[in-house]
Amino acid sequence: MDLLKIKDPKFLKKLSIKELYNLADDIRQFEIESISKTGGHLSSNLGVIELTIAMHYCFDSAKDKIIFDVGHQSYTHKILTGRAKDFPTLRQYQGLSGFQKRKESIHDVWEAGHSSTSLSAALGFAIARDMDHKDYNVVPFIGDGAITNGMALEALNQIGALKSKMIIIFNDNQMSISKNSGILNESFNKLRMSKPYNLIKGDLKQNLQKNENGKVILKSLRSVKDGFKHVVINEGIFDEFNINYLGPVDGHNIKELIKAINLAKKKDGPVIIHCITKKGKGYLCENDQNGKWHGVSPFNVANGKALKSLPKNYKSNSQAVCDTLVDLAKNDKDIVCITPAMISGSKLENFFKEYPKRSFDTGIAEEHAMVFAAGLAAAGKKPFISIYSSFLQRAYDQVNHDICRMNLNVTIGIDRAGLVGADGPTHHGLFDVGLLKALPNMVIAQGKDIEELNNLVYTAMNYCGPFAIRYSKGAYPFEKKELQLLEIGKWEKLFYESNANCSILTYGDNVDIVYNKIMTNQLHINLINCIFLKPLDYQLLDELAALNKPLIIYESDLLINGLAESILAYYNDKNINLKIIRIGIKDHYVTHGSIKILREVEKIDINYLFEIASKL
Repeated sequence: MDLLKIKDPKFLKKLSIKELYNLADDIRQFEIESISKTGGHLSSNLGVIELTIAMHYCFDSAKDKIIFDVGHQSYTHKILTGRAKDFPTLRQYQGLSGFQKRKESIHDVWEAGHSSTSLSAALGFAIARDMDHKDYNVVPFIGDGAITNGMALEALNQIGALKSKMIIIFNDNQMSISKNSGILNESFNKLRMSKPYNLIKGDLKQNLQKNENGKVILKSLRSVKDGFKHVVINEGIFDEFNINYLGPVDGHNIKELIKAINLAKKKDGPVIIHCITKKGKGYLCENDQNGKWHGVSPFNVANGKALKSLPKNYKSNSQAVCDTLVDLAKNDKDIVCITPAMISGSKLENFFKEYPKRSFDTGIAEEHAMVFAAGLAAAGKKPFISIYSSFLQRAYDQVNHDICRMNLNVTIGIDRAGLVGADGPTHHGLFDVGLLKALPNMVIAQGKDIEELNNLVYTAMNYCGPFAIRYSKGAYPFEKKELQLLEIGKWEKLFYESNANCSILTYGDNVDIVYNKIMTNQLHINLINCIFLKPLDYQLLDELAALNKPLIIYESDLLINGLAESILAYYNDKNINLKIIRIGIKDHYVTHGSIKILREVEKIDINYLFEIASKL
């Protein structure tokens, strides 16, 4: 089938089961070929192709509300709703989003980049529908990793109590990004091995109703159905939430999926359809246990190898952090590592391998992970919790109330700080500085290179109190050196002369870029590496004020509550009047696209910086 000609899912109703399978094959090949060129979320999408086709076959997505949890597994949904032609622009600036996007299509009613939101959102849609006396299906789609999150369980609790009709598609592939863990996963294991009694019951009911004798038998069966059900089927945790359970169903068997969905549509109240799928179905990434294929860069379809690889002397910031922790933990038995389901994403495999009894994957449970770290710290341990900047937002109350308030010795490794590019507004790490800066006792720092990043990890492990270390997604040249303790709040003069035209104050990845520009062009511009975003180097700020030369505060994060605002507040309180120019991201959400293009669009690129500096 020519997928580029698809305008909406209506054509599916005319297809036979065989034709639906052929369509699934076409979509699978299309996604592999397309993602190999643009990069994107591969394994999660390959695993839900048949399931998505069945959903669109049974529902009307222009009317019914299909809500994908996270949204990065909605590629087939996008194809079936007429967006295959846009896939060459996937995750590129002004191109197709890698997630559901309400502005893209009437078929996208919800958008999210963080997991476990679909059930709460679905309940909102369902209650609004009932209040307005409207008639449409609400269909949240959620995975077995996401459903263990506290917010999802809170939603299930109210869904079971309110009994508003919705059909929950439970996509069970036994993985989130890494292999799932925890007691709930063990409960799901029991369900996976149970027989699909509810579907058999549906067929039996349909057949018995065809004649009078059958109706008599059916009436007799109903009198014992509750006891029979609990003997024959294990409904697991969902029975405790008072939610009807159907399954388990083979998530790649379109015929059985359609049967299950149609049966669910006839039931009153909330229903959950348990679908067993295989992540990465139909390609080399089947059974990807380490998350390698979750989000991929462009690759060779024939062998699955990335088209670009790191030079031998390069290392990612995440890997550098892990390696330093591994080295420090050899001589410090109190160092413990925690991650909320991001072992592979944060490159923590080596620590988990070397110190399995000091390594904890909490699953998709950022709030719990943070308080767990606080408890470890209160008991004398030195927890390092690695968490993406965009996911840290979910645990803000816990950082505030349970770590900073008690001034506990927890180090937070803020991975993916700053712009992340193609994943867009839900994943850019632009807010953590502003959020954390307001919290008493918190130290916030970001190194200019891997050497400084490693020194910050070493410093944090020898510091008493909350310590947040930011680092970007990038990879950089690396040479292993002896670790050095850094003075808290002390900045670095990288180039400094009293008669300079102005001074640039910046931090993180920006520092070396600015330094090379100044040195190459022999510019008379001071450069200050503001390693610590909190506390500030007040002594150096006073020294800069005495020079009475303009300051450019160059940030690649949100300006609101950023470094510049802290410096302005300090000078204002001391009645110091200096010309200060702020460069950073304005008050809005940044779209998706390459980091280079986004820096240019947001006017935070190096050329814009020196265009401003040249006028001073």
